[in-house]
Amino acid sequence: MNLKQEYKNRLMSPEEAVEKVKSNQTIVAAMAASEPPALLENLTRKVKELEGVRICTCLLMRDYGFMDPSLEGHILNESWFFGPWERKYYGSRMASHLPNNLHEAGEKKAEKDEINFFWGTAAPMDENGFFSLSLGVTYEKIMIEKAKMVILEINENLPRTMGDTQVHISQIDGIVENHVPLVELPPAESTEADLAIGNYISDLVEDGSTIQLGIGGIPNAIARNLQEKKNLGIHTEMFTDGMVDLFEAGAITGREKTIWKEKMVGTFALGTNRLYQFIDQNPGIEFQQGNVTNDPYVIGKNHKMISINTALQVDLCGQVVSEWLGGRQFSGTGGQADTHRGAQRSRGGKGIIALRSTAKKGTISTIQPQLPAGAQVTLGRQEVDLVVTEYGVAFLKGMSVRERVRRLIAIAHPEFREDLKKEAERLEIW
Repeated sequence: MNLKQEYKNRLMSPEEAVEKVKSNQTIVAAMAASEPPALLENLTRKVKELEGVRICTCLLMRDYGFMDPSLEGHILNESWFFGPWERKYYGSRMASHLPNNLHEAGEKKAEKDEINFFWGTAAPMDENGFFSLSLGVTYEKIMIEKAKMVILEINENLPRTMGDTQVHISQIDGIVENHVPLVELPPAESTEADLAIGNYISDLVEDGSTIQLGIGGIPNAIARNLQEKKNLGIHTEMFTDGMVDLFEAGAITGREKTIWKEKMVGTFALGTNRLYQFIDQNPGIEFQQGNVTNDPYVIGKNHKMISINTALQVDLCGQVVSEWLGGRQFSGTGGQADTHRGAQRSRGGKGIIALRSTAKKGTISTIQPQLPAGAQVTLGRQEVDLVVTEYGVAFLKGMSVRERVRRLIAIAHPEFREDLKKEAERLEIW
């Protein structure tokens, strides 16, 4: 195979690539920092000529314009996980949510729907004809196998990553070159409440544990509080800047991990260029598909597996809402249920849900007597292990409803505790 000629044969402009889309077809785009900007930008221009196009995305990183209400009927965005742009257009009939658990999101979509196109990004081809999918293989490789046409946007700024990220040119139908700066997500600032939560969670994490962390003020505070730990391992869905901090502090060695020993394992990366440089050709970083990293049975093979996720609301029975706010879809389940369940299968493992005790500048309690009508529950009360706020830790697993009520009120904001108790008595659960 003449690799240079094969590459040249597949090379096209983004306009030529988008011209291949016809009415009533389905496109799947790579997620988050792996999304293909040139293809998505040109889709907005083209889709006005089409009808009934669906595009499946996950955590869009910018507003490409194809969800503008003026394009209703031309295109529908189906999203596995809402970010600010999906939230902006939700309710305009341009964005719809794809409920899922991360470990089966790609497989279930490919089983139930015809995928006409997969659009992704990759680092340039090597001398053997392989591209690196770089920043994510959550569902991307599944879609490469299932889609009728695969088009990759090649960016020389993308890191080459290790693990199950390699795709051969023979699997690719089209190549678009677009060497642009990478999408960055700066670390969120941690509040005093976040730091207090991080301190409580640090006490729950033993040396030698394997951890899963997300992104945001609370996870960043947790990472800061874990820097004095020893021999931590990483088995996560998302690689973050906080993990670089932990590695550089000497807290992460992976020496006591039970699977992928001494390697940090995840399925996608999102952060700053510092993170992207850290994972570039790093043999200590292993990317695996989401149906592997987030399979609860795989997660449970890690001894002392600690899953740490955040929530928006918890009711007094322990039901967790992490993706629904104000009567609207806010984000998505993502891998929360996967990692929480997997951690509890682990010997010595813990599933931790963290949230600030109040929202809207302290005017409402995030611990509620009952969830609002229509709230979408991410974790059922029977699954929840520990809940942490800046006021302490509530151990719920194995506890009766009455005991759960008592423990959750104890970690609610002091200004709301008496009202919560009165409501619990009214509901006859105190």
